[in-house]
Amino acid sequence: MRKAAMILMCAALAVTAIPAFAELQNVQVGGSLQIRANYYRNVAPDGNVPGSLSNTQIIWPNFFLPSRPIGSGAFNGNGIVSAFSWDKDDSNSVSFVEQRTRLNVKADFTNEVSAFIELDSYDVWGEQGDFRSNYITGQDTRAGSGTDDVVLYQGYIEANEMWGFPLRARIGRQELSFGSEWLVGVNDTSSFYQGLSFDGLRLTYGTDVFSVDAFISTLAEGGANEEDEDVTFMGLYGSYKGLEEITIDAYYFLLRDARSLNDTNFVALIEGLEDIFGLDDYDATNLHTVGLRGAGTIGAFDFEAEAAFQFGDSHSTGFLFKPFLYGDDDSEYDAWAANLEVGYTFDIAWSPRVYLGGAYFDGEDNRDITFFQWLNPFDRPEASVSFNRLFSNWEYSEFIENTDLSNAYVLRGGVSVQPTESIEALLAISYFKTLEEFDEPKNVSIGGFKVPVAPALSFWTQENDDELGWEAALYVTYHYSEDLSFQVGWAHLFVGDGLQDGQFSALNGLGFNGGTGDDDADYVFVETKLCF
Repeated sequence: MRKAAMILMCAALAVTAIPAFAELQNVQVGGSLQIRANYYRNVAPDGNVPGSLSNTQIIWPNFFLPSRPIGSGAFNGNGIVSAFSWDKDDSNSVSFVEQRTRLNVKADFTNEVSAFIELDSYDVWGEQGDFRSNYITGQDTRAGSGTDDVVLYQGYIEANEMWGFPLRARIGRQELSFGSEWLVGVNDTSSFYQGLSFDGLRLTYGTDVFSVDAFISTLAEGGANEEDEDVTFMGLYGSYKGLEEITIDAYYFLLRDARSLNDTNFVALIEGLEDIFGLDDYDATNLHTVGLRGAGTIGAFDFEAEAAFQFGDSHSTGFLFKPFLYGDDDSEYDAWAANLEVGYTFDIAWSPRVYLGGAYFDGEDNRDITFFQWLNPFDRPEASVSFNRLFSNWEYSEFIENTDLSNAYVLRGGVSVQPTESIEALLAISYFKTLEEFDEPKNVSIGGFKVPVAPALSFWTQENDDELGWEAALYVTYHYSEDLSFQVGWAHLFVGDGLQDGQFSALNGLGFNGGTGDDDADYVFVETKLCF
């Protein structure tokens, strides 16, 4: 791994060492405006914005869960919390308008050299500090408030046809997009489309038959306190294009988190105590992902199929599962995931296309304990590690995930039509079910509230229902011109018992989605996008 990183860094130095004698040839200015109005009903607790945990509600307080390895880090500081309610009597309708503004400049030089710079701003209309909103006093408090959220989204140097080979190098902040973006994409789907870019180096060797990408990026800089303290994401992605209208991909990704983790800083003064009791012996997290993908068309059929396997140490996740003093220092990734979609387009008016698909994300829930574990709170816990979606741009639900659904499987189907050249419509239906259920405290229902039978006996549990629910959605897109488009959509979630009871299937299997009711939920949006 270190040797591969050194090779990529040497390539970067070689590129930057090329004499800078290129002359400016052309300058292009571009960008986009994307505005989306969202409305949610019966999804979140009062005042909460779906997709965030700024106003969660406690479902099970900590004193009902002694010695249980719940995990989720800060999300369960006071117990098991949820950003959902699924209860018309316990939630307000939530509406907000989000806007993303992008502006870029590309400068082309001689010798196949170019530079690309893009500024980006993501805002929610009415955000305090973004404009003069205090109409009562007329006071403008924006100056010095630190609310300026215009950022450098991309900024890189690109060199093509290097040394006469079909080799391209990009150095700097840049988007990474591979395949259908099932695992690595740009985060611009559905709502909360804030975008995603990486700081690093990407080398691409491409011909008409195949292409190979090698990249290395820094996700977090740990500082100078340790020799090995960064979070790094690197990989190889190869595509074979020798088959007509079919692409076959193979890839390997490595996400390495070498930041130090400590449970027992308060006894650090006692030399050797941590070694004697085996505390604070977390190693670096090394998340390896290998996968295969095939996509293309065969006559009137089209298909998208991908499967991936993850392995390696997951100590950064095991660290979260601390019921008392320390977490799981033997935690490992060992999970499969797959995605499949097959479609057929009829050669008749409106060109209807029907499709069937499914997705599977391996997961585990080890949050229950035995009687003997309950007696011994110092027993080392076992973490619950599910498939990590990495930087996916696939969103299977408008409600229960934001490209982070795991420990679950999905069945999908739908039909799309194109009545005119500028209008497209899609009707989609999905079914969601969790793989490993959460065991909640044994309880009885009194007045619609769950009351534990024996609050102190946290080993006495009952298994939650595994059916998350059904979702139906309708989307209509109108292409007013090549640059301007409008889209409207509606989705309805038929809440299953598994959502009311709650399962750990959000946030890559670390987030709880339970509520206080089982009322169906709705989502409506209107969006416009202009690219130039």
